[in-house]
Amino acid sequence: MSSHKIASHAARASPSVVKEICYGLTIGLIAGGLWKMHHWNYQRRTKEFCDLLEKGEISVVVEED
Repeated sequence: MSSHKIASHAARASPSVVKEICYGLTIGLIAGGLWKMHHWNYQRRTKEFCDLLEKGEISVVVEED
Protein backbone atom coordinates (compact mmCIF):
# COMPACT_ATOMS: atom_id res chain seq x y z
CA MET A 1 0.00 0.00 0.00
CA SER A 2 2.92 2.35 0.57
CA SER A 3 3.94 2.20 -3.09
CA HIS A 4 0.48 3.51 -3.99
CA LYS A 5 0.98 6.49 -1.68
CA ILE A 6 4.37 7.28 -3.22
CA ALA A 7 3.01 7.08 -6.77
CA SER A 8 0.02 9.27 -6.02
CA HIS A 9 2.20 11.81 -4.23
CA ALA A 10 4.57 12.02 -7.20
CA ALA A 11 1.66 12.49 -9.59
CA ARG A 12 0.15 15.33 -7.54
CA ALA A 13 3.39 17.24 -6.97
CA SER A 14 3.70 20.17 -9.34
CA PRO A 15 7.10 20.89 -10.86
CA SER A 16 9.13 23.64 -9.27
CA VAL A 17 9.50 26.42 -11.80
CA VAL A 18 12.56 27.90 -10.11
CA LYS A 19 14.27 24.50 -9.98
CA GLU A 20 13.52 23.86 -13.66
CA ILE A 21 14.91 27.29 -14.62
CA CYS A 22 18.07 26.61 -12.62
CA TYR A 23 18.51 23.21 -14.28
CA GLY A 24 18.03 24.75 -17.71
CA LEU A 25 20.48 27.57 -17.05
CA THR A 26 23.08 25.17 -15.69
CA ILE A 27 22.85 22.80 -18.64
CA GLY A 28 22.85 25.72 -21.08
CA LEU A 29 25.93 27.32 -19.53
CA ILE A 30 27.82 24.02 -19.50
CA ALA A 31 26.94 23.31 -23.15
CA GLY A 32 27.82 26.88 -24.16
CA GLY A 33 31.15 26.69 -22.33
CA LEU A 34 32.07 23.44 -24.05
CA TRP A 35 31.13 24.88 -27.46
CA LYS A 36 33.18 28.02 -26.77
CA MET A 37 36.22 25.94 -25.73
CA HIS A 38 35.90 23.95 -28.98
CA HIS A 39 35.71 27.19 -30.96
CA TRP A 40 38.81 28.65 -29.25
CA ASN A 41 40.76 25.45 -29.92
CA TYR A 42 39.77 25.51 -33.60
CA GLN A 43 40.76 29.20 -33.87
CA ARG A 44 44.14 28.49 -32.24
CA ARG A 45 44.91 25.64 -34.65
CA THR A 46 43.92 27.77 -37.67
CA LYS A 47 46.09 30.68 -36.48
CA GLU A 48 49.08 28.37 -35.93
CA PHE A 49 48.64 26.92 -39.42
CA CYS A 50 48.48 30.38 -41.03
CA ASP A 51 51.55 31.51 -39.07
CA LEU A 52 53.52 28.48 -40.27
CA LEU A 53 52.44 29.19 -43.87
CA GLU A 54 53.61 32.81 -43.61
CA LYS A 55 56.98 31.75 -42.15
CA GLY A 56 57.45 29.26 -44.99
CA GLU A 57 57.93 26.32 -42.64
CA ILE A 58 55.10 24.40 -44.32
CA SER A 59 53.48 24.45 -47.73
CA VAL A 60 50.13 23.36 -49.10
CA VAL A 61 51.69 22.51 -52.47
CA VAL A 62 52.68 18.88 -52.95
CA GLU A 63 56.36 18.54 -53.87
CA GLU A 64 57.07 16.37 -56.90
CA ASP A 65 59.98 13.94 -56.72
